[in-house]
Amino acid sequence: MDPNLVTTAFDFSGYRIVRYLGVVRGVTVRSRSIVGNFVGGIETIFGGNITTYTELCEHARQEAYDLMVQHAVEKGANGLIGMRYDANDVMDGVTEVLAYGTAVVLEKIA
Repeated sequence: MDPNLVTTAFDFSGYRIVRYLGVVRGVTVRSRSIVGNFVGGIETIFGGNITTYTELCEHARQEAYDLMVQHAVEKGANGLIGMRYDANDVMDGVTEVLAYGTAVVLEKIA
């Protein structure tokens, strides 16, 4: 799927939605390692961007996004609209990241 055909909007300029295939999602559950917690704890002492946790969050979001796109492709989609992320703590130090949207078939407007 072309990454340019994934949007938080509900349409694409220059394309017509010819079929809605339903909601698709990608879910990943991540935990921080002991080393990650230690390094992240040290980074909090100095303030600013806590790169250890930023990298963990980025990795989790990318994994959820990739799973969502894979789910859409399996349904026959070539686009995704209304894409969103959500995250919830499952337990202390364990977080679920969800990427979801509506899979669609797009046709370029001539």
